[in-house]
Amino acid sequence: MAADLMDKLKILADGAKYDVSCSSSGSSRSNSGGIGSAASCGICHTWTSDGRCVSLLKILMTNACIYDCAYCVNRRSNDTPRVALSPAEVAELTIGFYRRNYIEGLFLSTGVVRSPDYTMELLIQAVRTLREEYRFNGYIHLKLVPGADPLLVQQAGHWADRVSVNLELPTSSSLQLLAPDKSRDAVVQPMRQVNQLITINRAERKQSRKVPRFAPAGQSTQLIVGASNESDHQIVKLSEQLYQRMELKRVYYSAFIPVNQDTRLPARPVAPLKREHRLYQADWLLRYYGFSADELLDEARPNLDSELDPKTGWALRHIELFPVEINRASYEELLRVPGVGVLSAQRIIRARRQGHLGLDDLVRLGVVMKRARYFVTARGRSLEAAALDSSSLRSRLIDKTTGRKPQQLSLDFSSPVDDETRSLITGQL
Repeated sequence: MAADLMDKLKILADGAKYDVSCSSSGSSRSNSGGIGSAASCGICHTWTSDGRCVSLLKILMTNACIYDCAYCVNRRSNDTPRVALSPAEVAELTIGFYRRNYIEGLFLSTGVVRSPDYTMELLIQAVRTLREEYRFNGYIHLKLVPGADPLLVQQAGHWADRVSVNLELPTSSSLQLLAPDKSRDAVVQPMRQVNQLITINRAERKQSRKVPRFAPAGQSTQLIVGASNESDHQIVKLSEQLYQRMELKRVYYSAFIPVNQDTRLPARPVAPLKREHRLYQADWLLRYYGFSADELLDEARPNLDSELDPKTGWALRHIELFPVEINRASYEELLRVPGVGVLSAQRIIRARRQGHLGLDDLVRLGVVMKRARYFVTARGRSLEAAALDSSSLRSRLIDKTTGRKPQQLSLDFSSPVDDETRSLITGQL
């Protein structure tokens, strides 16, 4: 690889690291004479739903940008080296890394040069070259440029497996303050269009399986947490609306880390990764546990508890609903028990068809008893001899996690985590 191309790659890969919305799953692309596969892949050293770890080339096409967003390391007012790859270079790099077995796919983002339309055309040309000239059938995640022509957005979804446009900031007022060159409508419109096109494509494929799939892995977005003063309630409520109205696959949360000197930005926030971690846990409850945003947070409690996970916090506020008898509780009731995850709730439902379960059976079924012991009974028996009020119970539950170093939520288990932290990440909330 030429030295100048390697230098470009280092700069553009480093510039792409702040975009966390790069993992994916659920794509499938026919492969007749091509190379690569996008079937059920998770990307960028992340983990798929079936436990496999795979990787991708994650780069910007250019770090030059006409916008001057306060939080962005690539904003036009920063005095940094500006480099760019041509569409042909992006395609060549991707295939080169794939043939060396370094990657399985591509995550391609960019700064905005000249105009949104011009930039979007360059991105499309790069992925089109991969698909048509190199016959690459591997996974491609393509960033949409806010303000680009709807026809270009439509083309992007035909070439890529997943597309995404980052909301970045939760409210219009924050966007106006920190990213005055962007408008809320320009960001939301592509998301709305992609949702409509996916719905249309789904209906067309019911009539004929020969219809090409449009963005088969769906769309996602990213929110920066802590760069503006929105509460967790506002953020979780927005995520809930995006899942319901736009059918997003994922909303990613990126803890604000100051990279620029700018008076519009706050000082470095306290424990930003812990806040990000709690938001991911709340997001899991929205997506898989049947909770609503208003159940987890409200105007009286606008921010998530830093000392307790959101489900445990909810249970303590509704202590009158507990303990739950595991041999009679519905699936929905089991999901609301701290320490009981989706898999363990399903196992309980199946196992009790064979006979009544005891407390000893719960550990075998995957229940995290460090938390669940205070909220369940089995055959009328409890592990706690006397009932505890919510304040005493809170103290006990906090003591279980005292002294642990906050960890950023990730689906990457390559770094060591304890069993309880792993259970929180994977859904045993």
